Amino acid sequence: MLSPTQLYEAAMISSGAMTDRLDRLERAGLVVRRPDPKDRRGKLIVLTDPGKRLIDEAMGRHVANEERLLLTLTQAEQETLNALLRKLIAGL
Repeated sequence: MLSPTQLYEAAMISSGAMTDRLDRLERAGLVVRRPDPKDRRGKLIVLTDPGKRLIDEAMGRHVANEERLLLTLTQAEQETLNALLRKLIAGL
């Protein structure tokens, strides 16, 4: 569960854009807005069961695509890429 603010900050989009996306996801039955027990004015966004299934499916496809893309690199190149990406992430 995340707040809309946490979501738009993580996605680096405006609050209006996040509201629009959340509205569409809610209409599709993929998320629900729940009251935040710690903030009477706040809402928390929760994935529904269909939303969780969609995420699981998308992640499976994403991982399979990454594996397909990495096949163009040798094992040594993959290790170098991994090391460089770790260094880049550590610097963020």
